[in-house]
Amino acid sequence: MNQFYTTFDSPLGLMTIQVNDLGLLGVWFETQTTQPQDLGKKDPKHPILILTIKQLREYFSQCRNTFELPLAASGTVFQQQVWQALTTIPFGETWSYQQLAESIGNPRAVRAVGLANGKNPISVIVPCHRVIGKKGKLTGYAGGLDRKAALLKLEHWEPD
Repeated sequence: MNQFYTTFDSPLGLMTIQVNDLGLLGVWFETQTTQPQDLGKKDPKHPILILTIKQLREYFSQCRNTFELPLAASGTVFQQQVWQALTTIPFGETWSYQQLAESIGNPRAVRAVGLANGKNPISVIVPCHRVIGKKGKLTGYAGGLDRKAALLKLEHWEPD
C-alpha cells in the first residue's frame, strides 16, 4: 500500500507525519531516530495528512484534547495492545508503567510495556508522553524529556 508524508512545524519543533490510505502510520519529532528511512511520497494534500495537521494545530492551540484520526501503525499484537491502551489515558492525566501494564491485564509485563511504549510511532496523538515513572518522575521519551515536559504542561498536568 502506498505511503505518503508531510512535515508540520509544531511549537515543539518540526514533525514528520506519515499515512497510508487506511490511516496514520507515524508522527515523529525531528530528533527521533525511530522514523523509517522510506516515508513514501511527499503529498501535503492527502486528506488524512490534512486532518492530522488540523487536529495537531488545535491541540497545540489548546482547542482539542482528544484526537479523532484513523490509526494504522504496524506493530506486534502486544505493541498494538499497549498503544491502544495509551489512547485511553485521559488528557491532563498520567499513568505509571505499572498502571499501563495493569490496564492491558498483564501487571507483570511492566518492562515489556515500557519497551512497547517506547516504540510507539505516533507521538502526541497516541499519548505515550502521559506515561511516567512509578514515583511521578518524567522518564524516557523518544522526542526528548524537554518535549515530554512541554506536552504535559500544555495538558495542565502538575507533578505531585
